Amino acid sequence: MTPSRLILVLAVAIAPVFAGCNRGRGNAAEEAPPPAHVEHEQEGSVIRVDHPERFQLATATSQNSTSELVLTGVVAPDISRNVPVITLASGRVVDLHARLGDTVKKGQLLLRVRSTDVSGAFSDYRKAVADETLARTQLERAKELYGHGAVSLNDFQVAQDAEAKAKVDVETSAEHLRLLGNDPEKPNGIVDIYAPVSGVITDQQVTSAGGVQGLGSNPFTISDLSQVWVLCDVHENDLPKVRVGDSAKIRLNAYPEQVLSGKIGNIGAILDPNIRTAKVRVEVRNPGLIRLGMFVTATFQGQKQEVRTVIPATAILHLRDRDSVFVAAGDNKFQRVEIVIGRTLPENMQEVISGIKPGVQVIQNALAFQNTAEQ
Repeated sequence: MTPSRLILVLAVAIAPVFAGCNRGRGNAAEEAPPPAHVEHEQEGSVIRVDHPERFQLATATSQNSTSELVLTGVVAPDISRNVPVITLASGRVVDLHARLGDTVKKGQLLLRVRSTDVSGAFSDYRKAVADETLARTQLERAKELYGHGAVSLNDFQVAQDAEAKAKVDVETSAEHLRLLGNDPEKPNGIVDIYAPVSGVITDQQVTSAGGVQGLGSNPFTISDLSQVWVLCDVHENDLPKVRVGDSAKIRLNAYPEQVLSGKIGNIGAILDPNIRTAKVRVEVRNPGLIRLGMFVTATFQGQKQEVRTVIPATAILHLRDRDSVFVAAGDNKFQRVEIVIGRTLPENMQEVISGIKPGVQVIQNALAFQNTAEQ
């Protein structure tokens, strides 16, 4: 048998085998469901599918809601409750009894200063006392001589004036010693400085063995933190949503389960030219949890009633800090629309501030639809 005839015989023999295989594949393809054909249009904003019935739709509803503005803020001290610790005595710190961050009581000893100012003030006091003693003696003598007609009325009046001025000098020098933190009757070169109010030390400008410059230097600042400020930056477009006197809900990042109540005390009159925001000051009573510098979330509740769209939370696709939904556009097409979400509602529902209107139909499971479109 020639080679050409052998090849022809083999071809005829295996032809039925290939035919059987092809028939088997055709039956499997007929039994499988048709794939969902996805067609992207307009750079991905519109997606067309061949079998839209596979994706369940949800109709956006509406509800009445008050407008909300959610901002981040930082805790700051109420400057009207900041009390500087002041001393008139200059000198060197010999003993430090308090540190930054300490809680102190009114009258508590904070530090001791060795001051040469006390020595000079006590010297002036003693001289004033000696002058007053002499002036009083001269007045008594002048009074006696005037009674016998030995001196004139003018001389007697001069002695009275000298004694009165000497008393003023004694009182002034004694008060100076008291202002320096010393007792005129028990002078001491060491000045004890006490807390003028109760609170927390929020600023410290002195260290052990450091110097105190007297008036003009504040070794400590004590803040009453029973009430604090929360400072928020409000964009100029959102300023109509806040008013002085409005209430605000404050959530501490450290204690998100704690909800505190505050009230807007001031809205800044000057905008930051770089970020176009104004400072809003919220006054909050401190239950003991708030610490200066903490970050918080402030929610401002508006007075105006608004109609908001509500959709299932699963209908929202979260990608790159943007939220969007797939809206039914007819003819088996769905358009991807960006939205701005609001509050999370019970039963896995989500409030939508803008982007879609009530009555619009959206894909109920946006993530599953997105995964199908990417295949």
